[in-house]
Amino acid sequence: MYLMFPIGWMYYFGTNLENRFSVSDFWPTQEQSHKIPFEREEIKAEVERIQREMRRRKERDAALLQAKEAFKQSRGEEGAGESAQVSAS
Repeated sequence: MYLMFPIGWMYYFGTNLENRFSVSDFWPTQEQSHKIPFEREEIKAEVERIQREMRRRKERDAALLQAKEAFKQSRGEEGAGESAQVSAS
């Protein structure tokens, strides 16, 4: 019993693994995977793409920071107005 149970367990889970425990389309196909550029034009195009992405993220972060500052200012003005109303009462 003590010897057969582990052997049976290993046999049950160790046979036919590809069909029982595989996930279809788990690995990306060659077309879906990244392609390393080797030609000069491909490298230049990839560098330009990366620079565009970095510029877009920088602009997005600047706009987000500006929106945060505007929100803080509007909250500060509302808070100051509320405290003035409370002290006037």
